[in-house]
Amino acid sequence: MDDKRIEEMTLNAWPAFQTIVRNGWLLRLASGFTKRSNSVSALYSEPSVDLHEQIQYCERVYAREGLDVVFKITPFNPPELDSILEEQGYSVLDPTSLKVLDSLDHAPAPTYQDVTVYEQLSSEWMDDLTGITGLSARNREIKQQLFDRSSIPYGFFTLYDQGRPAACGIGALEENVVGIFDIATAPAYRKRGYGTQILLHILQWARVKGATSSYLQVVQTNLPANRLYDRLHYRELYAYWYRAKHVE
Repeated sequence: MDDKRIEEMTLNAWPAFQTIVRNGWLLRLASGFTKRSNSVSALYSEPSVDLHEQIQYCERVYAREGLDVVFKITPFNPPELDSILEEQGYSVLDPTSLKVLDSLDHAPAPTYQDVTVYEQLSSEWMDDLTGITGLSARNREIKQQLFDRSSIPYGFFTLYDQGRPAACGIGALEENVVGIFDIATAPAYRKRGYGTQILLHILQWARVKGATSSYLQVVQTNLPANRLYDRLHYRELYAYWYRAKHVE
């Protein structure tokens, strides 16, 4: 898989309300809901760009929106960007692995069948997600608006235990690749293999839709999730982290 193409897919799959493009940097804005949708991705910076001036521009934009300034630090950034941000007092947040599954051919079939998939974001699935994760009313509304506007094909999955939502997840399809998002298990239902089962259902659904490979993003300190993905033969393609600072 091409690293930068996968990075583009992650940005497409997790939408923002607005993306401002300046000198190859993408400034994403979504009312503060998630760092993914409210951060700067310097994907295509030209060598001639003045990084200090570019950073100052980003700070003005996010300060005007009342948001912390967050940069997503990936292998595609100008090499010196991370050290400049460190010198300017930006803190490191959430070191994360971007992992890929090169082929869906050998993914096991799910064995637990009480799972529902919605191919449009529904209030029923949002109810399930809210119950599982404790999503706030404000962030629920923002999430609904973000995904309603996206043209990416999604599958929204819920696994039930005796009729109660126990785990959820999202599959996002682009070309022949499925991105995995929002895998979550309610605290009362953890350590029963439900996270594995919801992921296998997403992979099975995606394969029927023509997907041949998969990617996901997982915080490096989330050891149970990393063990799950390792068992399913996901491998790290690259690592990234965020740099954040509050600017008045």
